[in-house]
Amino acid sequence: MTSDNIVPIKQGVLPVKQVNIDKQDAFPTHPLDALTPAEITALSYALRAYVAEHRKDIKAVKFINCNLIAPPKRDVLAALGIRTVPGKPAEKSTKVLPRRGETDFADPVTGINYNASLKLDPSTKAWTVEVIETLAEGVQPQITVEELIECDELVRSDPVVLKLAAEVGLKPEQLYADGWSIGWDARWPSSRRIQQCLLYGRLSPHENLYAHPLDFIPVVDVNMKKVIHVDFPPHRVVKKQLSATTVPPPLDHDPVTASGRPRIPPPMRQDNYLPDLLETQPNHVKSNIEPLKPLHVVQPEGVSFRMIGSNELEWQAWKMHIAFGQREGIVLSTITYNDNGDIRPVMYRLTLAEMVVPYAAPEHPHPRKHAFDVGEYGMGTQANELSLGCDCVGAIHYLVSRRSGKAMSKPQADTSRLGSLTTGINSDQVFLETDGTIELEMKLTGILNAYVLADGESAAPYAVQVAPNISAQYHQHVFSFRVDPMIDGLNNTVVQSDIVTAKHATGSDENFAGNAFTSEDLRISNSSLAIQDYDATKDRRWRIVNPNKKHYASGKEASYGIMGNAPWVVLQGAPGSNVRERAAFAEHSMWVVKDVEGPLGSERQWPSGKYVPQTRKSPLDSVGNWVKEAKDENLEGEDVVLFMTVGVTHIPRPEDWPVMPSEHMRIAFKPQNFFDRNPSLHILPENDKRSVAAFAGAPQVNAANGNGINGAEGVHTHDNAACCN
Repeated sequence: MTSDNIVPIKQGVLPVKQVNIDKQDAFPTHPLDALTPAEITALSYALRAYVAEHRKDIKAVKFINCNLIAPPKRDVLAALGIRTVPGKPAEKSTKVLPRRGETDFADPVTGINYNASLKLDPSTKAWTVEVIETLAEGVQPQITVEELIECDELVRSDPVVLKLAAEVGLKPEQLYADGWSIGWDARWPSSRRIQQCLLYGRLSPHENLYAHPLDFIPVVDVNMKKVIHVDFPPHRVVKKQLSATTVPPPLDHDPVTASGRPRIPPPMRQDNYLPDLLETQPNHVKSNIEPLKPLHVVQPEGVSFRMIGSNELEWQAWKMHIAFGQREGIVLSTITYNDNGDIRPVMYRLTLAEMVVPYAAPEHPHPRKHAFDVGEYGMGTQANELSLGCDCVGAIHYLVSRRSGKAMSKPQADTSRLGSLTTGINSDQVFLETDGTIELEMKLTGILNAYVLADGESAAPYAVQVAPNISAQYHQHVFSFRVDPMIDGLNNTVVQSDIVTAKHATGSDENFAGNAFTSEDLRISNSSLAIQDYDATKDRRWRIVNPNKKHYASGKEASYGIMGNAPWVVLQGAPGSNVRERAAFAEHSMWVVKDVEGPLGSERQWPSGKYVPQTRKSPLDSVGNWVKEAKDENLEGEDVVLFMTVGVTHIPRPEDWPVMPSEHMRIAFKPQNFFDRNPSLHILPENDKRSVAAFAGAPQVNAANGNGINGAEGVHTHDNAACCN
């Protein structure tokens, strides 16, 4: 393939490379292992060979992505020996699981997009094309990294853009672009593959370019490889009044005239965050705070986890498969817990299925900024390589992305913690606890999306001025987590619980002191109840239960509860807004649907649809339509899937500039009536002889000076009972 993934097709001329695979890493050890680099190469050549021989209507192949088609869920569980019903053995595996893959590709000559599925023949080690589907007109596959980079190159070579940049004092070599999805702009048909470019100036090779935002936004056609339009947002230069309407001006109108305001030069003040650049920054005030002392995380006896094959993790009683997908990033699958020899299924698949980041400024073209980081770009595509001693400290084992060959996720130390770092949303971590808890943590950091302000212009009411002549617009980060549970088997039910004050009045025979409160349950038993919202006044919570497994003492159903400090944020903006039309999943906290498997795996995997770029509304294969079409479908004791909506509404602060501190969100899945008792009682207390007092010569037992300890040499001072032994 060429560097931009475009391969011209000569009819009747087959690719010179073989389409079979014989490399050792080509055959995974687990049915859910991602496609290897060798498999991707062989699959792509097989597709090219097929197109050259059989599809004369396709003039060129531009590869967009290439992913595993997972085998059917029950077949995977049978192959792994994981049961689907409590108290019964796993189903017998009677078939060889097929190795299949799919790829989205475009013909940039005709502008037509395709999806192809291929299958590996285990005897010949060759990939064969099963079907090539032509996508409907206007349906766009994901945006590629090459297309994002190409935006930067196209604007820097466009004479109109260069002239506009020169008018505000920038040279061509100082011009840089962030390629963004176009979102929604009805002035162009969705059949054109277009992006918008947010422009910045970079005055020296490594400085923070986001400190110099420009006042115009080009639009590029990535198939035509040209700039097709330039937009100029209106401003509130005079008495906080908009210089023009928020309605997109017609394409045949002069964009500068349509904005109703003069050109605004970018701010030239440096605002760096890299230490070496800060030292040379003219306006930098050196900190008088001492550097932090080193902190070393050590495990002298080695780690407690082990890897089975390349991607299966076993730690304490936990076992799971870890994959790294181009779209979702980290994918956790087939999570089980060894409960004293009883291998109990907990989760089949756990992923971040979508996120949308809508901005609040209504001045066109700012409303186009509502990127879908999963559906439009791909979290795996945006993932950054991790570095030992920087992103990862302690005893680390890297899991290498099969797509890039880079270290993208890691089990670490004895929390057992998994993590990845992603451009845009930043960091995902998964914590496994000895008490049976699975905890997801998201840390949001990075650089604010900055836009220019004129001298004396107010950023209000939809943004904050974070530095001179720089505004940061209000926005949200709304996540959709897909939870495919198997709590003691596949037949599960979701139960909603509200904490309510008892109905009996104070002074009554039933509640004389008035202190009584209780929990009221609502079983999400059918699709008419499938959409629910968080209610803080009722401390609302959800749990996933297995109706066929009861606790020996409480008599209640075995379950996992969903809790944590992640805000149950839903989408802001008026009804009928562009982003609401496209991201219906973000309007509610909880969606419950029945899983449906088709030829390409689960058909209920992407809450905003499989193909997200340039959609005008939520497509048919999205969560809102699944619920609508289900009518009164049974959800009691079924193979259900949950889509959970959480997030943050970010009102920027000057303290977020020039780079943000991290914002934390956590979601925990905790066992409820799942174990007989606390499952972590086997953990022995620690008495770490390497621990020392922080200050030499300080009293060992003296709570009054703020440096007290529970005891000395592992012994309590009040009763001589061992605290650590």
